[in-house]
Amino acid sequence: MFSSKDLKNLIIPLFLEQLLTILVGLADTFIISFVGEAAVSGVSLVNSFNTIFIYLFTALASGGAVIVSQYIGSKESERAGEAASQLLMISTVFSAVIVVLILLTGKPLMGLMFGQVEEEVMDACVTYLRISSYSYPALAVYNAGAALYRSVGKTSVTMYIALGANIINVVGNVIGVFALRAGVAGVAWPSLIARVFSAVVLTILCFRKRNGVHYKEEWIAKWNAGLLRRILRIAVPNGVEQGIFQFVKVALSSIVALFGTCQIAANGIAQSIWSLAALVCVTMGPVFITVIGQCMGAGDVEQAEHYFHKLLKITLLLSVVWNTVVFALTPVIMPFFDVAPETRSLTVILVLIHNIFNCVAFPFADPLGKGLRAAGDVKFTMVWSIVTTIGVRLLFSVLFAVVLDMGVTGIAAAMCLDWCIRAAVFLFRLKEGKWKRFQLI
Repeated sequence: MFSSKDLKNLIIPLFLEQLLTILVGLADTFIISFVGEAAVSGVSLVNSFNTIFIYLFTALASGGAVIVSQYIGSKESERAGEAASQLLMISTVFSAVIVVLILLTGKPLMGLMFGQVEEEVMDACVTYLRISSYSYPALAVYNAGAALYRSVGKTSVTMYIALGANIINVVGNVIGVFALRAGVAGVAWPSLIARVFSAVVLTILCFRKRNGVHYKEEWIAKWNAGLLRRILRIAVPNGVEQGIFQFVKVALSSIVALFGTCQIAANGIAQSIWSLAALVCVTMGPVFITVIGQCMGAGDVEQAEHYFHKLLKITLLLSVVWNTVVFALTPVIMPFFDVAPETRSLTVILVLIHNIFNCVAFPFADPLGKGLRAAGDVKFTMVWSIVTTIGVRLLFSVLFAVVLDMGVTGIAAAMCLDWCIRAAVFLFRLKEGKWKRFQLI
């Protein structure tokens, strides 16, 4: 169903898009470092909180992408377009509710989670959260449109939109921090503008009939309970999993906050570099969803199994190459961050730990899991992801970081242990073959 050229046309634009998206976060962290370590710490802590909702929007979009891909595989373009339209509707409603809740409770939440940080860090947290929360609907709407375009294999479109958004964000950061001297707000507002730009442009494109699968106003305006159930059957377990995962990350951020500004800043910078290092697996996740989803929608289980193995080989090879390049560049780029030498050294250690296991374990822990979900094997992947997130990542982080006094390196070690166990479980599930029995449409 997918030639090597088809896979190449899927992977390369998606990789470049994800690279540009990651550069938005790196640009924020890099430029805000010139404001001071308190600002870096505040932005990194809030980003860990924001990621809870970003992943919830992504989970919802992933549920839609699976259903759209399966309808495309079964040659039902009208149903695919209706599913995409319903995804846009529910994403908009859900994100609007989240914004209202965050604006009403954001400051007390920051105090509850990060109350022990310095006052300057807390001020940065509150400012960054308030502005960034305005962009939640734009993120949700963009993810819905991206799910449609990735499902039909047109990943170059979202790549070009990401390029435009990245330019807006970087130019805005420079103006906000260096020209307007707006501090944390100087990087928050450009990110908001860039996200609104992406959402508006992609939504307009999703209405084009020549796409084959497209939005329709009447589909968006109605409540199709049957289609929404199919979408939510994938999205809710995925959202529960991602929500718990991100809440654990926030809890770990609260632990990080106990270790002082140096370790907070090193962890924040390292997480930005980790995002860059994880780029291959982040890219391959939607590829697994599109390819496996279309194979299963067409009822071709043999092809699905073939592409599971082929995509895993591609993911492993690219991960080794990419993580090696990122680690080699880390000592080169660290002098550009305006932080203390000990912060730079700790950041390099954290990146080394992450990248080793991102090569050997994460391809099985994440992209493979998305492929299993695309086949309909949703509950199993959700349960095991939650078990390893709480039972391994959280508990061993407390053991390593606090009890054994390893600090943020202990949290990184627990994260890698989580990946290894989850990878082993998902790989066994793939070989066992129970994922072949599910039917979504």
